[in-house]
Amino acid sequence: MTVDVSHTEAEFNAMPILKFKELLLKKVPGEAAIAGDLRLLFANKELEDNKKFSEYSIKDKSTILLVLRLPGDDDPNILRAEMSCKHAVDPNSLTSWCRSLLDQGQYKFFCPALKEGTTEKCGHEWPYDEVRKLAVLTAEEQQYFEETVAVLAAAEYCEYQSCPGCSTFVERKDLANLCVHCIICTAEKQSVFEFCWQCMKPWKGPGPRSDRCDNEGCTNIELDTLRNCPLINLPDTVVTNCPSIRACPTCGRLLEHNQFGCKNIRCSRCFTEFCFVCLELTATCQATRKGSWYSYCSKEMAPRQNSIPVWKQRGFH
Repeated sequence: MTVDVSHTEAEFNAMPILKFKELLLKKVPGEAAIAGDLRLLFANKELEDNKKFSEYSIKDKSTILLVLRLPGDDDPNILRAEMSCKHAVDPNSLTSWCRSLLDQGQYKFFCPALKEGTTEKCGHEWPYDEVRKLAVLTAEEQQYFEETVAVLAAAEYCEYQSCPGCSTFVERKDLANLCVHCIICTAEKQSVFEFCWQCMKPWKGPGPRSDRCDNEGCTNIELDTLRNCPLINLPDTVVTNCPSIRACPTCGRLLEHNQFGCKNIRCSRCFTEFCFVCLELTATCQATRKGSWYSYCSKEMAPRQNSIPVWKQRGFH
């Protein structure tokens, strides 16, 4: 379902969730009486009526799952599966919900239902084998789910790239060396094959090196972006002339502030929340100056970054 809600991104970000639901009701066929009959789910969060889209960092092309309670929804003839958390869901809704999580980069599946008699979400994690069985996935869906889960999990637990020679996913053991040896290509070509982790071309020049290889144009684009990004003001705060792009202090992913709300943001990869201004974790920033969500930190504003933090991920279990 596509709904035209505004003319600009700013208008969309400022829109209350309840107003969006009211717009949706005009598109829903049949007799959906009130906005309360709708639930909107983004990744593993339910969008709350009294909040705005800016508070969820929803970007263009994001997938929002619509759950509509229609008359007859309690029909006992509708097949439902009971999950391990004891909440029931029909297989199609289960498939749609889990696919929406995958589309948002989440490879763990959490129950979005509310605990009985409360406004607290269940949040129980459903194992993939349970989802595969109860969602009644087709062969194509199962392949998509398993490939996507594997890629997302690998991105969390290790830093990998696709070898330019054989397309095999490889992990770099020495994070200070851009020269990477591919054992698959070496075996197939019967000669040593090495490539540059930075420009993804066959390695050229002496090694090991941590800055670049001798290929023309070999440069760290992310570092260049951090060093040359423009300065911005954060409109809802007192902060001015802040670098517009930051590398997450935990995992190194490059992030932008949506320029709405407070100065803190949450990383879309490692989910760490940090201050966009001083680059301290939110808990640390707030501990040194309590209540400074929209005001200056106790530390000075961090300048444009000259290095990207390396994520020290935990290993597979």
